[in-house]
Amino acid sequence: MTMQERNDELARIRAEAVAGDERATSAQHAKGKLTARERLALLFDEGSFTEIEQLRRHRATGFGLENKKPYTDGVIIGWGRVNGRKVFAYAHDFRIFGGALGEAHAQKIHKIMDLAIAAGAPLVSLNDGAGARIQEGVSALAGYGGIFQRNTRASGVIPQISVMLGPCAGGAAYSPALTDFVFMVRETSQMFITGPDVVKAVTGEEITQNGLGGADVHAETSGVAHFAYDDEETCLEEVRYLIGLLPDNNRETPRRTVATDPADRRCDALVDLVPADGSRPYDMHKVIEEIVDDGDYMEVHERWATSVICALARLDGEVVGVVANQPQSLAGVLDIHSSEKAARFVQLCDAFNIPLVTLVDVPGFLPGVAQEHGGIIRHGAKLLYAYCNATVPRVQVIVRKAYGGAYIVMDSRSIGVDLSFAWPTNEIAVMGAEGAANVVFRRQIAAADDPEAMRAQMVKEYKSELMHPYYAAERGLVDDVIDPADTRTVLVRALDTLRTKHASLPARKHGNPPT
Repeated sequence: MTMQERNDELARIRAEAVAGDERATSAQHAKGKLTARERLALLFDEGSFTEIEQLRRHRATGFGLENKKPYTDGVIIGWGRVNGRKVFAYAHDFRIFGGALGEAHAQKIHKIMDLAIAAGAPLVSLNDGAGARIQEGVSALAGYGGIFQRNTRASGVIPQISVMLGPCAGGAAYSPALTDFVFMVRETSQMFITGPDVVKAVTGEEITQNGLGGADVHAETSGVAHFAYDDEETCLEEVRYLIGLLPDNNRETPRRTVATDPADRRCDALVDLVPADGSRPYDMHKVIEEIVDDGDYMEVHERWATSVICALARLDGEVVGVVANQPQSLAGVLDIHSSEKAARFVQLCDAFNIPLVTLVDVPGFLPGVAQEHGGIIRHGAKLLYAYCNATVPRVQVIVRKAYGGAYIVMDSRSIGVDLSFAWPTNEIAVMGAEGAANVVFRRQIAAADDPEAMRAQMVKEYKSELMHPYYAAERGLVDDVIDPADTRTVLVRALDTLRTKHASLPARKHGNPPT
């Protein structure tokens, strides 16, 4: 054959690899799902994707596999640009063996993961597979082990984003769980260790796939999914947006943008947004919107553990991680789930050099038998550990209530926050005035002719002595009491001052955080 004939042959093979089976493509579209290549086209900048190992085929025999050896072996790997930034990716192709993982399939994923780690660039996985390829036996299982090992090795080194666009069952579900972010699409994506049939056989419970492990279940109940969307196009667009808020790796900082929102903009609306009465709720989302650039932020785990808000935003063009209590949900208390949610987010920000801004309005930890038996001590300690271990710039703003151990845990001065500010509405205390008065003055109240009048008097006295707005500032527990309208300016200046912060931890193999 001549060179031209060889080139023509190569072109035919590549066209076959790209086109795939026409009937399988139609079946994929009939389910309301895009093909792997269509998804990659949405994820990457136009024309930027470079595919490798396109001609890879499995070498398995038995069960008819030797007669079916499609190119790519059901997974597409490569790299491209997302808003001009280099990103690596792999995408399961459900049209080939249902996206099931075999030996060659796994080796391709291992290859692209190794390249992403070596290059120090984000890795995105587009998951739509039926689990291990049963016909290949234990070789497929070993392939998953290699993926899990690389997920763990890359953790805190490069951003890892899992996008669930189809089923993900059994051991395959552990890879997304090891990554930094999990995106899901409603109705088409599911994650579970054991499916509905196994659940019914073992427990007698009947449940659908979506009811067991659908997007809403994992976004609201289990906390496995960080984001859930109605369609693949929106989901992948949000993945692109998230990548813009993250650095390439742990040795870099997120890229700064040119801010159009003035750094010294006054936030006069904050004065009316937050009631001075600590018993009245308000929406902390509106406070965040008022402070950050252009009111724009990306909330993580928006619908799970809603008494705390975790979000990525920008202040004067610089990316920050915001952790804030939400008084509209359980009065903003910390419970098992919210502590775990915030701890994971703090660790993520610390791993990728994202400064932390903590907005505090917390009445304490949620009391109750279920919380105690569920391990609130252990879970609350996760958040405490995460803050104490963080070396990124940390700034705290006490908006209103800051009571007891929850105040300490929410990045207080005593656990290492760099700068702490408070609004004039701050109430920093061991507990609320009413509860404190009942304990400290119980004898006087019990002996009084009018116990209720005495209790009211003691509450007022306790507030004036130990809970006035300047008590903490007088003792150096906060750096300043500020006008709420100046919050944005104060935060921008504080973070600018801390940009060159350098902190180190004691030499150790790793810590042993509570789990």
